[in-house]
Amino acid sequence: MSGPIRHFIDLWALDGATLRALLDEARRRKLARAGWTKGRVDDDAPAAGRTLAMIFQKNSTRTRFSFDAAIRQLGGDSVIATAADMQLGRGETIEDTAKVLSRMVDAVMIRANSHADVEAFAAASGAPVINGLTDRSHPCQILADLLTYEEHRGPVAGRTLAWLGDGNNVCSSFIHAAAPFGFTLNIAAPAAYPPDAADLERAAAAGARIRVTRDPREAAAGADAVITDTWVSMGDKDEAARIAALTPYRVDAALMALAHKDALFFHDLPAHRGDEVAAEVIDGLQSVVWDEAENRIHAQKAVLAWCFGAAPRT
Repeated sequence: MSGPIRHFIDLWALDGATLRALLDEARRRKLARAGWTKGRVDDDAPAAGRTLAMIFQKNSTRTRFSFDAAIRQLGGDSVIATAADMQLGRGETIEDTAKVLSRMVDAVMIRANSHADVEAFAAASGAPVINGLTDRSHPCQILADLLTYEEHRGPVAGRTLAWLGDGNNVCSSFIHAAAPFGFTLNIAAPAAYPPDAADLERAAAAGARIRVTRDPREAAAGADAVITDTWVSMGDKDEAARIAALTPYRVDAALMALAHKDALFFHDLPAHRGDEVAAEVIDGLQSVVWDEAENRIHAQKAVLAWCFGAAPRT
C-alpha cells in the first residue's frame, strides 16, 4: 500500500465521500455473498496473504467474532490476544508495542479501555489501526447500524434517528456520523450522562442537525429509528446511580408508538430486557438487532479492505 497509512479511529476524521463509499462497499460485499457459506472467501480476496492482529482489553462477543469472520472472508488470517496475553501498557509502552506489532502483521484492531491509548498506538504504528471500541467512540458499530437501516428503509439521509439513554461512546459515534450521512439526530439523555460537548460542537461546525433534550418522548416523536444501549457498561462503577437516572429512558411499546409507524429499533447488544428495553420491543417486529449484529461483519470488511489500500467503489 502506497501513501499515508489508513487508520480507522473516528468517523469525524474521514470525509463524507469516503464514509459513503465504505457503506456502499459493505452492502455490495454482503449482496455478493448471498447464499454462500460463512467461511467462503470473497472472489477478489483483498486480504490474501495479510494478517490482522486483534487486541482485546475488554471482553467481546460481536467484535471478536465479526472481525475474525471479516478478515477470513477477505482471504486473510488473524491473531487474537487479550490484555492478559501481552505486555500492552504494562511491561512495555503502547508505542513500543505498536512498533513491534506493525513489523509482524498487516493491520491491528484494538478494543480498548482508553481512546487516548488507541490514538497513541496508531501514531506509532507502521500498519493500519482500527478502533474496535473505546471509551470515546465505536465507529464500526455505527457503520453496521447505518447499513442495516438502509437495507430496510433506503437512504438514511434526511431521516431522523433518536438516541435514548446514556450519552456514551456509541452516541458519540452517531454524533460523528450525522453530518456526513445527512440525518437528523435527536438525543435524549439525563443531565448526569449527557452527550460529549466537544463532539456536539464539532458536529455543529460540520453542519449536523442534532437536537438534545432530557425528554425521551420528545426525542422519539416521529423518529424513523429508535436506538438505545445498555445502561451499565464494563468498567462503570456507578450502577445504582445509572439505573436510577436512566430508568425514564427505557424503550417500551408506548415510547416506540411515538415514533414513525415504520420506525426501526436498534441496540448494539448485549441487551438487558426490562432495563433499557422491554422484551416486547427488542423481540418485536420493529427490531432489527440481529441484522445489525450480522452487519458488523460486512461493515468491517469494507473498513479492512480500505485500510489495505483498496479504493471503495463509488
